[in-house]
Amino acid sequence: MTDIPRWFTATKDGHSHWYVDRFRQLAADGADLGGEARLVGAVAAPGSRILDAGCGPGRVGALLHERGHTVVGVDADPVLIAAAEEDHPGPRWVVGDLNGLDLDEELFDLAVVAGNVMVFVAPGSEQSVLESLRRHVRPGGRIILGFATDRELSLDAFDAAVSAAGLVLEQRFATWDLVPYSSAADFAVTFLRVG
Repeated sequence: MTDIPRWFTATKDGHSHWYVDRFRQLAADGADLGGEARLVGAVAAPGSRILDAGCGPGRVGALLHERGHTVVGVDADPVLIAAAEEDHPGPRWVVGDLNGLDLDEELFDLAVVAGNVMVFVAPGSEQSVLESLRRHVRPGGRIILGFATDRELSLDAFDAAVSAAGLVLEQRFATWDLVPYSSAADFAVTFLRVG
């Protein structure tokens, strides 16, 4: 197992800047970038504390903040955090690795892990990442994750890490707009419960 997230080892030089520019352009073009935030907002109580884990340049956390939630966004990439701070003031944006995350924060009501974050963490660290998230979410709270299932992380391996991390799998969908999951789906949105 390596401690270096795949985000840094499996992407080309300049990828982080390209990613920031891509989402800035999509926003300028009027693209709908709020699907994950709409789903999270629908299940989170008003004024919830939300951890945007692997927040990238902040698009999900920013929308949740605009809707009245207290948001802390964490990403291992300082380029993405700098973009979040520039484009979306309001939430707290933190450079940090989800593997072994230790925020000095009160527990969150919910964590959202969007944008294929789980396929970009360090190989073999999935259980540790889930344990870190569990430690930051209050008992009874949720962790909602979405990622492409045609990458290096299979759903079977993910589900094994979920179980080993002491989390309960509640529901699974094929999209952020709740299309039912089937084995033909190439994406999974999974709701986990913290015991």
